[in-house]
Amino acid sequence: MGQYLGLLQPADRLLAFAVRLLLSCLCGAAIGFERSRRFKEAGIRTHIIVCLGAALAMIISKYGFEELGGILDGSRTSDPARVAAQVISGISFLGAGVIFKNGGTVKGLTTAACLWTTASIGLAIGAGMIAIGLFATLLMTAVQILLHRFAVGSDAYATNRLQFTVKNGYEFNRSLAKQLEDWNASIAESKVDRRKDGTTDYDITIRRKNELTYDEMKAFMDAHGEILSASNSPIR
Repeated sequence: MGQYLGLLQPADRLLAFAVRLLLSCLCGAAIGFERSRRFKEAGIRTHIIVCLGAALAMIISKYGFEELGGILDGSRTSDPARVAAQVISGISFLGAGVIFKNGGTVKGLTTAACLWTTASIGLAIGAGMIAIGLFATLLMTAVQILLHRFAVGSDAYATNRLQFTVKNGYEFNRSLAKQLEDWNASIAESKVDRRKDGTTDYDITIRRKNELTYDEMKAFMDAHGEILSASNSPIR
């Protein structure tokens, strides 16, 4: 009966496997916690499952085919990297599921990279490289937190999506151009639709050092009576 349940492994090895799987869950949870705090598509549960599954795949790959091990006639009969290699390529499909394009803005790349690295951490822990797996978890979490707090490069710029419905589009064009200059904002993407009733819809994505505030948006609307409706949505 034990051979069908996989219980013929030594007790210390089974305990070691269980510890590795538990550690993989903790590492996945640590990375997923940072993502969930920012309301990303893949949170704690997803990262735990990815890391646990990768660790399990690595244990199976490394120890599940030992009875096939050795070299016969100059050729190896088993490859301990076989299953693990498929995890790296297979996780790419899961990562693609959290990437989506909103106009000219692509979101989810960082979360997809987190999933891919989380799988690699799971493989490391499953292979018994616990110290390096824990260090990678610590390093990855620290990088995420620090680079969000102290953004550099293009990450230091905030992105806002502005939507307007106006009565006089020609007059509004000049007003908007001047206002964007005053805000020190650049247009990343814009779309203008003129309706049959004479009104014009604007859908604009802007980038600048800081997010556009409610007070700034309200002051602009109060100064221009041709604006019928407006909305301001930060893109994070």
